Amino acid sequence: MEQNIQLNGKIMKFLMDNPQVFVSLPDKFELVILPEDDPDFRQHNLELLAQYGSDGMPVVFAKIRAHAEDLNAQTKQSIFVPVHVAA
Repeated sequence: MEQNIQLNGKIMKFLMDNPQVFVSLPDKFELVILPEDDPDFRQHNLELLAQYGSDGMPVVFAKIRAHAEDLNAQTKQSIFVPVHVAA
């Protein structure tokens, strides 16, 4: 849970620094973090989605590096990638 909160904070900071990303996202959505470098954590988040669902909101999957110190230091196109939006 703590790791999800930390990564969510990093994603939100990235989004605030790069508001153009919002253009490609739905107005309201459920964010699911899929760490590229932590398969166990990625699977855990997918299991949480399967267990609790998204309350009818579109789901946006964010692929990031869980252990990157600074998301903005990475190539911006690979930091936050909505790989699938499902209704």
